[in-house]
Amino acid sequence: MGVVALMVAGAGGITGLRLYPVANPVEAITLIGDVGAGAYLARASGCIACHTNVEGGGLPLAGGAGFETQFGTVYAANLTTDPEFGIGDWSIEDFAKAVRQGLTPDDVPYYPVFTYAFYQDFSDQQIADLWVAFQTVAPVNEPVPITDLAFPFSERDGLKLWRAAFLHAPRTTPVSGQSDIWNRGRALVEGATHCAACHTERNIAGGRKVYTGRMEGNDVLPGGFKAPAITSTALVASGWDVDSLSYALQTGIMPSGDTFGGGMGEVVQMGTRFMTQEDRIAMATYLMDQSDE
Repeated sequence: MGVVALMVAGAGGITGLRLYPVANPVEAITLIGDVGAGAYLARASGCIACHTNVEGGGLPLAGGAGFETQFGTVYAANLTTDPEFGIGDWSIEDFAKAVRQGLTPDDVPYYPVFTYAFYQDFSDQQIADLWVAFQTVAPVNEPVPITDLAFPFSERDGLKLWRAAFLHAPRTTPVSGQSDIWNRGRALVEGATHCAACHTERNIAGGRKVYTGRMEGNDVLPGGFKAPAITSTALVASGWDVDSLSYALQTGIMPSGDTFGGGMGEVVQMGTRFMTQEDRIAMATYLMDQSDE
């Protein structure tokens, strides 16, 4: 009876989580988007890098890339306009909920491998820009592998508890007394380009150690990669400055003459090299002087 009672209690808990609402209301977005601005933001935000299965020869944004985590492999979704396997039957409000809240149109939580936590402050205009840019992507009628994690990680409703414990607001609010370029860099680094997603250590539950390990590096990344510390102190100690860092974000070439490899090489090749020089300098300016780190 004890085991039965435990199973009943567990089932009741899962049912309760399934019914517990986590979505915030999404107001209608009627702004006119700019395709160019949306494509730029998509590059900066890593959408193309993460949702293109380069190793498997996949088409841009058709998904399928696998991210190996300590909980199992999570596969990137198809973001093309295909109505069956992509987002072709979504509304802009569905899209806004996914990007800013990390929820499907049916309010099912996405796994936090999707870096929605950093996009929470995206404005309606930015959402509109992204939306019209994604509408230009040709449909790819191909399913992606199904993410199949072991219990209890297979229960996505359990992510509602994870969100309550580890979903932190992005640090994108402008800081009074700092320059415009510093604040622009802060908005990019702490928001769209989500540097802390890789460069901050995770706890046993996969939550970022935002208070004790922010930007201190991470030795456990998908695919077996590692990310070094990028606090201002660590960057200075490693010989970086604004010029060399902004140059590396464009070319992937480090002060030593070596090049970025692994995940960071992909970030440059599919993201930051497409950004403006002004934005790369802004990111470097902020990273070299994270006054509130």
